[in-house]
Amino acid sequence: MIQEQIHENVFQRHLEKSSIFSNRSIITPHYTPQRLPFRDKQIEQISEVVSPALQSTKPDNLFVYGKVGTGKTVTVNHVMSQLCEFISQNNSQVDFAYINCRNHNSKYKVILKALSKFCPTKDFIGYSNAFVYEKLLHYAEKGKQLVLVLDEIDKVRDLDELIYALTRSNDELQHGGISLIGISNNLFFKNKLDARTKSALMQREMVFPPYNADELKAILQDRVKMAFRPNTVEESAINLAAALAAQETGDARAAVMLMLRAGEEAERHNMGSVSDVHVRMAKSRVEQEVTLHMVETLPKQQQLVLYAISLMTLQGKGFGKLNGSREEGIFFSGDAYREYERIASGMSEHVVSSRWFREYVNELETYGLLLTTASGKGVRGTTTLIKLGFDAKKLQKALEKELLCA
Repeated sequence: MIQEQIHENVFQRHLEKSSIFSNRSIITPHYTPQRLPFRDKQIEQISEVVSPALQSTKPDNLFVYGKVGTGKTVTVNHVMSQLCEFISQNNSQVDFAYINCRNHNSKYKVILKALSKFCPTKDFIGYSNAFVYEKLLHYAEKGKQLVLVLDEIDKVRDLDELIYALTRSNDELQHGGISLIGISNNLFFKNKLDARTKSALMQREMVFPPYNADELKAILQDRVKMAFRPNTVEESAINLAAALAAQETGDARAAVMLMLRAGEEAERHNMGSVSDVHVRMAKSRVEQEVTLHMVETLPKQQQLVLYAISLMTLQGKGFGKLNGSREEGIFFSGDAYREYERIASGMSEHVVSSRWFREYVNELETYGLLLTTASGKGVRGTTTLIKLGFDAKKLQKALEKELLCA
C-alpha cells in the first residue's frame, strides 16, 4: 500500500476529481468574448474614427480612457479584428499593429514591434532608431494607412518623442499615413506632453464608464453559462459578485475574477455548487489581486507617489501632535511630497509640482489606495493627512518590480 502511494503521480487525483467548471478559461480575465455587451456605442464610435482609412484617408488619432476593467482594450481589439476581417475580404490598403507599451516602453521598442507585425520576415533588431523609423515610413509610403494601437501608452518613457515623430511623419509621406489609438487608465497623461506635440496630435477622445451592477450581472450570466456545468452556480452568487464589483470599482475583470475564485473555493470544499458563501470567501483574495494589478498599470508618477508613502509607512514614520504623542502611518501632505521628491529625483524622474502631487493623491484615493482627511485638533496649522489604504509591504514589492526593473 505504501509502495503504491509512493508511485502514484500527484496530478492523477486532480484529473480524476469531478469539476464544476466545464471550461475554466472562459471565466478568467484573459478570455476575450465574441460579444461585448454594453459597449455597442463605443464600438460604433471607434469604428467611425478608423473608417476613413478604408478610403485611403488618414484617420484622426484617438485616445481611449477609463479605469481598469471597463473594457477599453477588449473593445478596441474587437474593432481591430473586425477591421482585419474587412481588409482580408476587400483587399484594402490598411494595416494595424497592437502594441502593449508596458512591454515595449520606448519609441524604439514601439516602432520595432510595429515593424515585426508589418514586415514579419525581416529582423530589424540592432539597427538604429533612425533606421527603424525610416523603415516604418517606407512601409507606409507604399500607400498603406497604418493604425498603431498603443495600449498603456502612458508607460512609454520617451512618449513626447514617439507621438511627435509618428504624427509628424505624415508630413513626409506622399502616399499612405500613420494614425494612433492610445489606450490609458490616466485621463491626464497628455498634460505632460509639450506644446508642439499636442498641437500635432489632432486627436479625438473617449472615456469608458464603469459598469453598473445590472450590467456586471448580465456579463457574469453570459460567462457562467459557458464556464460552469449546468446548475452549479446559484443565482444569488452571481448577484452578489456583481454587486460587490459594482460597489468597489465597476470593474468587469474584478467581477469575473470573483466568480472564478468563488468556483475554486466551492471545489476546495467539495461542494457541488457555488453559493454566496463562496463569493464572500473569495472576496478578500480577489481584492488583493485586483489592487496589485491596478498598481502595476498606474502611471509612473502615481506609482512614485504611492511608493513614497509605502516606504514612509514601512519605516514607521508619522506625525507628532502638539501634546507630544505620535501617530505612525499617517503623514502630513508636505512630508509625503518631500519624500516623493527625494525618490523621483533619485530615479532621475521628472518631479511634478505640489499641485499635481495633490491631484495624484486624490486620484489614488478614488482607487482606495490612499486615505486622506483634513488635520483637526492637536495639529499645528491646517493641512491634509495621508494614510496608506493597502498593505505596505505588498505595495512596496509590486512597485519596486515596476519602478526598479523597468
